[in-house]
Formats: sequence, C-alpha cells, structure tokens
Amino acid sequence: MMKKYTGALLFSCLISCMSWAQEDTSKTRNLGDYPFTKDSLEQANVPKGKLEGPFEFHSKIFAGTVRQYWIYVPAVYKPKAKTKPALLVFQDGQRATNPNGSLRVPQALDNLIYQKAIPQTLGVFITPGNLSERYPDNLGMSNPDHRAPEYDSLSDDYSRFLVDELLPEIAKKYSYSSNPDDHIIGGTSSGAICAFTVAWHRPDQFRKVISMIGSYTSIGYQPATDDKPLVPGGDLYPGLIRKSPIRPLRIFLQDGSNDLNNEHGNWFLANQQMLSSLEWANSNADKANDKGTRYDINHVWGDGAHSDQHGGSLLPEILRWMWRDSEKK
Repeated sequence: MMKKYTGALLFSCLISCMSWAQEDTSKTRNLGDYPFTKDSLEQANVPKGKLEGPFEFHSKIFAGTVRQYWIYVPAVYKPKAKTKPALLVFQDGQRATNPNGSLRVPQALDNLIYQKAIPQTLGVFITPGNLSERYPDNLGMSNPDHRAPEYDSLSDDYSRFLVDELLPEIAKKYSYSSNPDDHIIGGTSSGAICAFTVAWHRPDQFRKVISMIGSYTSIGYQPATDDKPLVPGGDLYPGLIRKSPIRPLRIFLQDGSNDLNNEHGNWFLANQQMLSSLEWANSNADKANDKGTRYDINHVWGDGAHSDQHGGSLLPEILRWMWRDSEKK
C-alpha cells in the first residue's frame, strides 16, 4: 500500500499556535531566540523519569575510544509489561540531557509521556567517543576528540557500533520494543547527520529521524591520495537520495537561515537540498506509479544560527508529529 506523506500539513496544525506566537513577536525578539514551551520545562504535577548514568563504554569498532551514555527510564517503566517502551537514541548525550541546556530532552519526555501524547519511551543519550582510556572529567558540554570521524562519516561504522555493540549491552538491563517503527534516532549538527546515516544504513532498526541544524556538508570529505581513495562528505546525501531506492523513513528537518557558511559548506542551503531531494524522490515515485513506500517528511525553517535553541523549542511538537499515528499507553 502506498504510504501517505501529509506530515507537513499535520505538523503545521500542531505547531500553528506556537509558530504564530513566534511570528507575532518577531519584531521584539532577537534573531534565533526561540523560547521553550511548558512541555520542555519541569512541571510539578508530572512524575519524573529517572536518568541513569553516565556509564562508560569501550567500542571495538571504534578501537581506542571511550564514551559515556545515559539511560532515561520513564516514570512508569514496567520491564515485564506486554507492550515494550519505544526507543529514542540521541547523539551528543551530554548536551541533550543537560537540564539547563537548549534541548532538555528528558523533561520533554516526562511531560509528553504523562500527557499520553507519545508512547512510553526509553531514552539513550550517547556522547561521541574520545581517544583515551577513560572519559575526560573536564570536557563538560564540549565535544570529545573523536566526534567528527564518527558523526560526519557516511560509512556504516556508527550504525554497526550502535546496533551491534551498544544497544545489545543496554538490552541486557532495559527492555524496549524491537519494532523499528518504534525507534527514533536524533541529533543536532553533526549528531543530526549521524542520526540520518544510521537510519539510511539500517532502516530495519530505525525508521524515525530527528535532524536539527544537520551538517549535510563536506566535513567528512577527504581528497584522494596516491594510496587512499576519496572519502565523501555529507554533501553527497542529496544526490544519493535521488539515485537510491526510497527507505521507509519518517524524517524531520530543522534549520535556520543564519546557520553556518564556511569552508565545509552552507548549512541552511544543505538542509534545503536535503528536503528538496526527499520531496523529489516522492514525486518521482508518484509519477512512476510506484506502489512502494514514500519518505514521510516535515521541516521547520527559522532565522537562527548554528544553535540547538530553535530545535529544542520545537522538540515536543516534533515528538508529537513523529508519534501522531501510534497507540499511546
């Protein structure tokens, strides 16, 4: 059966009040200033899930690295329940879990699960790897030194690390649904292209992607040398999308018109190219009367710079849109 892809209209309805409020105040707010809604803030009457960690993990696929990860366990988590929780994996976990940061993912999960706007969800928040034996105590919100080789690569290394190494370790203690339609992967900047790459390689595991200020640019590009072939960067994705079979993916893109423009590329243009390619793939399949799946796509553009703020303010509505057709328990 052909998949409907009317997400943009549905999402527009969902966020209309918030969007109009932002537009009405645009003359008084600073560029890129997008305040949180109450769904991203701690509510006194909402049961809090437990954020466990950080735990350290040594990868064999990324040999010589160590990373940290946290597990968000929803307040009413029942490991032996017949219906298993959904799964949300988010990159740059140190920032995603920061209670005073720009994303505040655990707070959004608390509120939306309590409202039954989204299913019960187990959260996994992962830092990039660091080339050291132990994860440095002084990094704070800064990036570990192996972030670019992991996040900006188009290879399947990170998807193999996640699916074959880390998630099996987590599954020894925590229960979650095995259905790929119940799995979201997300991130910001290079964490966003990393999330997309995982779903691109492994739609059998992840079929929902949250991409904020995604780095679909040439960060990972390495020119050919006498003994090494060219390594492509993320700016290859629009072409790959147009020339590859459609994956069964639901994708949300967010970016701002004042995002980065440097030697790696123009972030806002790159995200628009991603959207155009996904839309073209759907349109081309329609013209060919292809009865297969379609990309389920949505996006919001703003005027922000390379910041998590706009994406963080939208996160509750992004999650609602992601789960708009699922049963909530």
